[in-house]
Amino acid sequence: MTVKPRHSVPLNALRAFEAAARCLSFQAAAGQLFVTPAAVSHQVKRLEAYLGVTLFQRGHRAVALTAEGEALAASLGELFGQLDLALDRAVAPAGADLRVGTMESFAAKWLAPRLHRFHRERPDLKVRIETGDAHADFARDGIDVAIRYGPGGYTGVSAERLVDAPAFPVCAPSLPGDGRRPLATPDDLRHHTLLHDDSPAGRPGVPDWRAWLDAAGATRVDARRGPVFPSLYLAQEAAAAGHGVALGVAPLVEEDLQRGRLVRPFDLALPNAYAFWIVRRRGSGASPAVEAFCGWLRQEAAGSGRS
Repeated sequence: MTVKPRHSVPLNALRAFEAAARCLSFQAAAGQLFVTPAAVSHQVKRLEAYLGVTLFQRGHRAVALTAEGEALAASLGELFGQLDLALDRAVAPAGADLRVGTMESFAAKWLAPRLHRFHRERPDLKVRIETGDAHADFARDGIDVAIRYGPGGYTGVSAERLVDAPAFPVCAPSLPGDGRRPLATPDDLRHHTLLHDDSPAGRPGVPDWRAWLDAAGATRVDARRGPVFPSLYLAQEAAAAGHGVALGVAPLVEEDLQRGRLVRPFDLALPNAYAFWIVRRRGSGASPAVEAFCGWLRQEAAGSGRS
């Protein structure tokens, strides 16, 4: 039987298609690849000719993936991620950096107070923390591990629940003892400033002040009062400074509660539909450094409360 020779796989065309499929824009893909949009379009057409299928439906100002394009894009994202990982391993020095992406509040309030223990265990690894709210793109951004605050169910990645995030009021230690404005019952919150943050907005199941006050039966408190901060971190820092009462998320206030910067005036905690998740590349073949760091995260979550 004669085997028909196969032409070389057009890797540049595959790269161009993967970027265009991820961005759904030839122009955005061109910016990432440092080429022109025309060059991206040419490479995609070359790939379509090579495969004999149409990968994009081209409109006047937009493109959309065909069914064949969606199937190819789903596979390519993972394949290029594995290729980049293999190349990183081949050139990484012995004391390589481990890049960890997470939100600023988790980095400051959970990771930073604990990270010295990981450095004691693995002095050969330098952990580089990168903060932001955007989802990590492991292939493009070079992130090794991400810690995400969300509902889970993430597609295209491997995710495991790290720690739950129940919510409850927190304030400076001086507030409950202020005789002029007692804080003995939830209804007493009407005498204090409520500190809000943006995290519950548009996120079903993430507790806000209205939900906590309803659960506590505090009918005399206006849940809308008080300033709104752009992050959990800032709202909780304002509470520690004595500016009011914030709705704290357990992992992010644990250190301040232990050190006495914050106190819990009430025991009631609401369950949270969001939790903190370890997120990394899907599939096998994670580097020993990534495995070591994820194992350490699990240990810290299980032994939460140490300092």
